Amino acid sequence: METGEGAGGPGGPDGPGMQFGCASFNQDSTSLALGTKTGYKLFSLTMVKKLDCIHESAETPDVYIVERLFSSSLVVVVNTTMPQRMNIYHFKKGTEICNYSYPNNILSVKLNRQRLVVCLDESIYIHNIKDMKLLKILLNTPSNPSGLCALSINHSNSYLAYPGSATIGEIVVYDANNLNTVTMIPAHDSPLAALTFNASATKLASASERGTVIRVFTIPEGLRLFEFRRGMKRYVNISSLSFSPDGQFLCASSNTETVHIFKLEQLGPSGGDEAATWTAYVGKMFSAASSYLPAQVSGMMSQDRAFATVHLVMSAQRNICTLAIIQKLPRLLVATADGQLFIYTMDPLDGGECTLAHKHRLFGVDDDQGEGKEAEGKEVTGPAQACPSYAATAALPASGPVTATLTGYSEDGGAKKGEVIPEHEFAAGPVCLDDENEFPPINWCRDGTGGGQARRS
Repeated sequence: METGEGAGGPGGPDGPGMQFGCASFNQDSTSLALGTKTGYKLFSLTMVKKLDCIHESAETPDVYIVERLFSSSLVVVVNTTMPQRMNIYHFKKGTEICNYSYPNNILSVKLNRQRLVVCLDESIYIHNIKDMKLLKILLNTPSNPSGLCALSINHSNSYLAYPGSATIGEIVVYDANNLNTVTMIPAHDSPLAALTFNASATKLASASERGTVIRVFTIPEGLRLFEFRRGMKRYVNISSLSFSPDGQFLCASSNTETVHIFKLEQLGPSGGDEAATWTAYVGKMFSAASSYLPAQVSGMMSQDRAFATVHLVMSAQRNICTLAIIQKLPRLLVATADGQLFIYTMDPLDGGECTLAHKHRLFGVDDDQGEGKEAEGKEVTGPAQACPSYAATAALPASGPVTATLTGYSEDGGAKKGEVIPEHEFAAGPVCLDDENEFPPINWCRDGTGGGQARRS
């Protein structure tokens, strides 16, 4: 699931307490990736009181983009030394799959099982992820200096959302599988600040630079479905939006100390099956009345307050949030720019203030070390577990030869040579790039017509 932008950016750490260049949750919130001054780290998010660092690389300094494909071994990395080049690694093998260079600085990278999207300031590159063939370049897109975009993770589609204007909050919804524009959504009066799809790609949430209102639209139609008011007292910078796995909740974090969780009433198909709740009833009434009520009034009436909240200890720093199920309970996870991960337990029935279940220091030593507390699974709570080094990972035995590093494009946009990302179950199920026997290397070669084809070693 999409979680909005990561903390940090192309300029490196932003803020006095920033200890890393970026942070991002993977598509199903089972992993946290950190870009650091010395490389990147990957953490597993399967336990509350135990945070396992499953990999650490010190080969690439000053990482400001790092994205992991679900729970696979595929990781995309961009650093400030070469901000126009994207490197794709198989971190368990310790090998580089390929690298690609672009005409301008890379601002964000999004990926799912079908597509890999690279966002520059005024253009977007869409690749086929199984062989990295360049499928489409969206040129002359509105200036997008933050690289804001969202890519759906549902296996049957690849919807891409990005700003359709630099001055107002228009959203372009693009079908990255069929390579055509789906719709344009007039979402906000101010420029966009955050975008995210739900897991099934039936909803898209957005926030503007003002940060006061969060709206949810139907996909692919682009109809306004929900409108939530985060607050009216001040404008804020919303740094991330994220739906829960079941799509019933939406969390939003900003540069303030409060993280908001909104509840989306589950409405059935139009007709008699619609949930008979007071909110649904009132929503229908005001939707029907919106044609003759002033726009400002009808908009205010359709808005709702937060279902649950979290008050962080510190404010005025970037953070990212996500909703996940960990050890069978709904959790809110917040990674903050000062290098901490907070895990909260949310009451899905009554909401209210979430309970802090645990906090982890992503650098250094946990606060609970030495207190003798027991973590779940009889593990002693302490610092994040030591990461295997890149060199140690590269030394793991492999079942087949690792092919040469790929650089550049062939004439048809595909890879010249190198290990191509295996396509097994990319479009229908979980990716398991850790299994060396299941995924032998694939070479990309040229045929006599100038095209390319995949060939297994």
